[in-house]
Amino acid sequence: MAQIQPRTSGRKAVRYGIPAAVAGIAAVTVGLVPALASTGSPDLPKISAQELVEKMAASDTQHMSGTVKINSDLGLPEMPGASGGNGKQGGGLFGGGPHGDERDGGERGGDGKKSTAAPEDKLMEMAQGEHTLRIAADGPDKQRVSVVEDTSEYSFIHNGDEVWAYDSRSDSAYHATAPEGTSEKHRERGEKMQKGLQSITPQEAAKQALKAAEDSTSVTVDGTAAVAGRDAYQLLIKPKDAPHSTVDSVRIAVDAKNGTPLKFTLNPKGGGKPVVEAAYTKVDFGKPAADTFRFKPPKGTDVTEQKLDDRKHREHSGKPEKSDKGARPDMSGLDTLGKGWGQVTELKAPKGALGGMPGMNGQDGKGGEAGQSPQADQLLNSFTEEAEGDFGTGRVFSTRLVNALMTDDGTVYVGAVTKEGLIKAANAAAK
Repeated sequence: MAQIQPRTSGRKAVRYGIPAAVAGIAAVTVGLVPALASTGSPDLPKISAQELVEKMAASDTQHMSGTVKINSDLGLPEMPGASGGNGKQGGGLFGGGPHGDERDGGERGGDGKKSTAAPEDKLMEMAQGEHTLRIAADGPDKQRVSVVEDTSEYSFIHNGDEVWAYDSRSDSAYHATAPEGTSEKHRERGEKMQKGLQSITPQEAAKQALKAAEDSTSVTVDGTAAVAGRDAYQLLIKPKDAPHSTVDSVRIAVDAKNGTPLKFTLNPKGGGKPVVEAAYTKVDFGKPAADTFRFKPPKGTDVTEQKLDDRKHREHSGKPEKSDKGARPDMSGLDTLGKGWGQVTELKAPKGALGGMPGMNGQDGKGGEAGQSPQADQLLNSFTEEAEGDFGTGRVFSTRLVNALMTDDGTVYVGAVTKEGLIKAANAAAK
C-alpha cells in the first residue's frame, strides 16, 4: 500500500500529526478487546489514504448518541497496599482512593470546597480497566458523557450556560453556572471541562492522534470493517525509522458515509493486546431527545456550586486560594527533545516535586541524605529501574507505552519511547 503525506494546502485536512498526542491519550484514556463490536469486512468503493484523511477532517457530526466500550491496559505497576486495576476504582501508582486525593486537584467552588465529582478525578480512575460510556451530543452547546459501572454512574452534562458533573457513588455533584451576559465565555469553559472525558471517545482520540503526518509516518488504508452496525474503512498509521518508539501502530475505523471515527486502536511494539482502543458498540446519528441534557441532582446530593466569574477572579487576581497553597508545585522549565515518534519531553522539576522518592532530587536512597530504609529501596526497585549515562544517574518508570526517566538532580524525561530512547535524549541534553 502506498504511503501518503497530507498536502500542505489551506484545506481542512492538512498537517495531521501523531506522536506527541499518542502519549497524551494513553496517559489518561482507554482500550478495548480487539474483536469487540467489529464483524466482517464490507465491500466498499476503493479510497486512497489521502481521501480518507480528508473525509475524517471534513466530518462535522453535530448530533449523535451511542455506547462506547473501553478497556485500558497501560501496564501500570501496582503499589503495595493500594487497590485498583479492575476499572472500578482508583489505585496503583496514581491512586488516591475512588475519588482521587482530596488534597490536590479537582474543581473548587466559591468557598474553596473541592468537589469529588470533578471530571479529572474520574479520568484518573479510567487509566486502567474496563469501562462502559454512554454519550450524546446536540451541537456545541449540549453534550453528555456517562460512565456506567455495576452499581453506580458518573455523568458530565453540558447544557447551554450550565455544567453538571454527578457521581452517584459518593452522592456528590459539581455545578457551574455563568452569570448573565457571559454565555460565550461559559461555553468555552464548558468545552474545556468536557474535553477530558470526551477525549476517550473514538472520534476525539482520532483527532488528537492525527495532527501532522510527516516523513517518519506511514499512513495507509488497510481494508474495511463493520463497527456498531456501520460500514467503515480502516486507516493504518505506523512509525517509520523510529527504533526507540514504543508504538507499533494506530488503527482508526472511519465511518464510510460521514467520516466519523468509530473505533480507535493503539498497539504497542511489545505485542499483546492493545494499550489504547475505544469502539462504539451502538451509535445513532439522529438528534437526541432534549431531556437527555437536563439534570436535577437527587435529594441529599452534596452539591459544590461555582460561578464562572468566581474562577476567573481567582485565575487573574494573581493570588492563589488559601486551600490551594502548596497543592500544585511550579513545574516550569518544560522543553521538547527530538521530533516525530522519538520525541521526548524534558521537565526541570523543582526540589521536592517528585514526592521525596529516594534517588530523586539528590536523595541517594541508600542511607545518604534521604536516610531511607532497605524496605524503601526495595519498594523503589519494584517499580523502577536504575539508569546512568552522561546525564548522571536516575530511575526509569515504565508502562507498556509511556516511559519516564527521573534523574537524581530532579530532571524528568518522558515520552512514548523505550528506556534506551530516554537515556539517549538525556545524554544529548547533558552535552
